Amino acid sequence: MQREGADKQNMQVSDFLCDFCGRAWNGTFPLIEGHEGSLICGNCLTVAYTHIVIQRDEARYAGATCTMCLEEREDPMWQSPVREEAFACRRCLRQGGTRLHKDPDWQWSKPEAPEGADTSDGDEED
Repeated sequence: MQREGADKQNMQVSDFLCDFCGRAWNGTFPLIEGHEGSLICGNCLTVAYTHIVIQRDEARYAGATCTMCLEEREDPMWQSPVREEAFACRRCLRQGGTRLHKDPDWQWSKPEAPEGADTSDGDEED
């Protein structure tokens, strides 16, 4: 998201905020962009990915729209504990995790399940 009141003609790095925790970007941590400028920081992605992909949290929110893809999905979703209106669906978490994991500019790795844990859920990994 963008800081309220930001000059759209002269956007600064700090005008970009994580939609899930509200932290302003300073260029020192990763952000993944979704549709229409939605953003999730690496810290929020780690927490959300762990809950939904690794721990298989099956939380579903009727009528909720994923902040990242802007779709109302039946997938399990992670709800931000800071911004209750912000949700991330499993598909977006997987895609964002894969993209950030492969990005050479950031040393971010997908959270891993404890050794021996089965995290397969039948969905394709992006």
